[in-house]
Amino acid sequence: RPAAVVLFGGRFYAGVKMAEAVLALADITTNLWRVYILQCADATLYTGITKDLQRRLQQHNGAQTGGPKYTRGRRPVCLLWSEEAPNHGAALQRESAIKKLSRGDKLWLIDN
Repeated sequence: RPAAVVLFGGRFYAGVKMAEAVLALADITTNLWRVYILQCADATLYTGITKDLQRRLQQHNGAQTGGPKYTRGRRPVCLLWSEEAPNHGAALQRESAIKKLSRGDKLWLIDN
């Protein structure tokens, strides 16, 4: 089971278990859009956007209905990276740009 790296209050916390990550993220749920990258159990990366990261992670992991088909067969997933976006359009643009990156470039983004 992969460990999560959580961005919380502008700081990264590595090696956090999924349950701890979800609890930490509960404190930063806002009306702002977030772009995020997950690592699936098969080590693939998934990029998405949401206004409620805690709820979306629960959907991805099957705790709530509504998760995408891609992650259903690749559970558990863990959060590797997230970034705030000022509005929906900006979040969509950032998501699109990240999805065009190579895996190596995405991992670089996560680490830096």
